[in-house]
Amino acid sequence: MNKPSDSSCFVRWFRDSTPYIHAHRGRTFVVSFGGEALTDGLFANLVHDFALLNSLGIRLVLVHGARPQVEQRLTLRGCQMRYFNGLRVTDAAALECVKEAVGTVRVEIEALLSMGLANSPMAGARIRVASGNFVIARPLGVRDGVDFGHTGEVRRVDAEGIRSQLNQGDVVLVSPIGYSPTGEVFNLGAEEVATSVAVALRADKLLLLTEQDCINLTDNSPIRQITTDEADILLEAQQLFPSDASLHFKAAINACRRGVQRAHLINRRIDGASLLELFTRDGLGTLVSLTPFETMRQADIKDVGGILELIKPLEGQGILVKRTRENLEMHISMYSVIERDGMILGCAALHPFPEESAGELACLALHEDYRGENRGERLLEFIETKARGMGINKLFVLTTQTTHWFREHGFNFADIASLPSSRQVQYNPQRNSKILVKGLATT
Repeated sequence: MNKPSDSSCFVRWFRDSTPYIHAHRGRTFVVSFGGEALTDGLFANLVHDFALLNSLGIRLVLVHGARPQVEQRLTLRGCQMRYFNGLRVTDAAALECVKEAVGTVRVEIEALLSMGLANSPMAGARIRVASGNFVIARPLGVRDGVDFGHTGEVRRVDAEGIRSQLNQGDVVLVSPIGYSPTGEVFNLGAEEVATSVAVALRADKLLLLTEQDCINLTDNSPIRQITTDEADILLEAQQLFPSDASLHFKAAINACRRGVQRAHLINRRIDGASLLELFTRDGLGTLVSLTPFETMRQADIKDVGGILELIKPLEGQGILVKRTRENLEMHISMYSVIERDGMILGCAALHPFPEESAGELACLALHEDYRGENRGERLLEFIETKARGMGINKLFVLTTQTTHWFREHGFNFADIASLPSSRQVQYNPQRNSKILVKGLATT
């Protein structure tokens, strides 16, 4: 078999990304990144990705940080850097450094977004950048005996002003400073600003660009998707990367619980990570949402097309018996599916024979790209639980090519006499399927 060419791989990826291009067009995304992003040579690529998102019709709000730039100025001036509970204590000298650093960072970002060099990803971009006093803040005040000075917290966001700029096709750039009605300036945390902006705009996504991947410290496995409740448990057990990762997870949890549909934590050091996260089904970062990204549930009539597409290759290989659309529609209530972001990854059917307290497990199938992470085992467990709830104490399966898998999961060989009488007459001797049976313990 010939190895796919680079061009054919690109064409396949481009076609596969089309549903996401349609889904994201006209949506509002808030992107947060720290001042560290500007300190290495990778930021230009990030800017190119921002330009691409803008060209695809995504309404983009960028929220930048400036911590390393502030610290550099404090060091040059010989000023003391003071933190309490992870928050900077901003005295008058520190505030001057904050204003200098934020102003410089904002100008640098605007300059990069203004590029239009030929033979570069920015050619013909013509991006207009809007920034301003969109964030109203108030002082953090004195907490636990510590006066935070000019460190503040978000009081409100001028969502109408931001939307007005987005409606004109502008990219909105928001800095981590806020203003009070009395004319004061306050130093704010970029994550808090990004979360507040996303909530005020009812953004479709909050993208938090991190300095490393998010992993579970118990086994060093990457966290690809997680609910807000699951993230709470990990944070409580301190099983995430420390400091910045915890800060980003807290921001993501807060945003999702206040109305943002999804938050994504993305390692900004991986070139193109944001594009891979947004335009591929599996992504590259960590998705945080109120409800699971991948669910197992009872099938309904709208799943028929996805099930047919899933089982077609297996029918062609003779692993599954061919099923018509009419047959599936008639028996859809017997099917359960695994769904991931609108795609059917797996399915299985349970056909009950109540007169003999038996059930047939049929059409167990998984998409070839997702035959891992114990999905088959979880689908089997889901069917077994469903069967017990129906009073079924014996599960049987007919298979031609997957006997070993079922044997490994508690099924034993049986003969045709072990089948319900009504199923015996339907047995096709030409297919010569193996019969396996598993007893279900009742609780």
